Amino acid sequence: MAKCEICAKNQQTGHRISINRSQVSRRANKTWKPNVKKVKIVDNGTVRSIYICTRCLRSGKVTRAI
Repeated sequence: MAKCEICAKNQQTGHRISINRSQVSRRANKTWKPNVKKVKIVDNGTVRSIYICTRCLRSGKVTRAI
C-alpha cells in the first residue's frame, strides 16, 4: 500500500545500526515507508481516489477534487 502512484516512490530497506555499541555487527533490519495519503483527484473529468505521497501533493502535480 505504501507506494505513490505519481512518482512510484515506495518503501526502502536498510540497516539500523546501534549507536551505543562500537561493533559493526550490531545491526537490525529496518524499512522506511513514504508518507502516502489517499486523495480524491480529478482525472479527465472523472473523480477517482489514489494513493499519493505528500511531496507530490504539495508540489501540485495533481488537481484535487473538492
